[in-house]
Amino acid sequence: MSFFKNLFGAKKQEPAPSTSESIQKLRDTENMLLKKQEFFEQKVEQELEIAKKNASANKRVALQALKRKKRYEQQLEQLQGTLTTIETQREALENANTNAAVLDTMKGASDALKKSHKDMNIDNVHEMMDDIAEQNDIANEISNAISTGIISSGVDEDELAKELEELEQETLDSELLNVTPTPSKLPDVPSTDLPTASKEKKKAKPVAAEDDEDPDMKELMQWAN
Repeated sequence: MSFFKNLFGAKKQEPAPSTSESIQKLRDTENMLLKKQEFFEQKVEQELEIAKKNASANKRVALQALKRKKRYEQQLEQLQGTLTTIETQREALENANTNAAVLDTMKGASDALKKSHKDMNIDNVHEMMDDIAEQNDIANEISNAISTGIISSGVDEDELAKELEELEQETLDSELLNVTPTPSKLPDVPSTDLPTASKEKKKAKPVAAEDDEDPDMKELMQWAN
C-alpha cells in the first residue's frame, strides 16, 4: 500500500483549521445561503403573480408558472434545512471557542496561584501571623503606658483628693458667711384719714331726708304718732 502511495503520490492532508477559522467559514457559507434564500423567495412571488394574471386568460402559462413556483419552494425548503444545520454547527463551535477561552483563562489563573504559593508554607504563615499579633499586643501596651502619663513617686492620690475636698468646703463656708439677709420692705402708711362714725352718719342722713320727702312715708309716720 505504501508502494502505491509513493508511486502515485499520496495527497498530503492539510492541517485542520482552527476554531476561529471554521466559525468564519461557516458564517460566510451562512451569508451565501441567506442570499440564495432571498432569491428563491423572490422567484416564488414572481411565479405566483404570473399564475394569477394568466389564471383565466392563459391557463397553460399559469400552470407552467405554478410548476416553476413549486420547484422554487422545494429548493427553498432544502435551503432552509441546510441553513439550520449551518447555524447549529456555527453556534456549537462558538460555544466551544468560548469555553476554550474560559478554560485557558482559568488555567492561567491557576498557574499564577501555584507560582505565588510555591515559596509559601502554611506553617510559616501561621507563625508569621502569631508574630504580628504579638507585636500588636506589645505596641498597644506601649501606647497605654505612654498615654497614662508620669506620676511623681511619694504622692498619694487619696490624700490629694481629700485636700481638694477640704478646699471646696472652705470655699463654700466663706460664701455662706458673706451672704447678708435682704430686708423685707413694709407697706407704706396711707396718707388719707380713715373714715369716722360721724362721717358715716352724715352719709346716712341724706337717705333719711329722702324718706321724709316721700309723702306716703310722711303720712305713715303721722298715723303712727
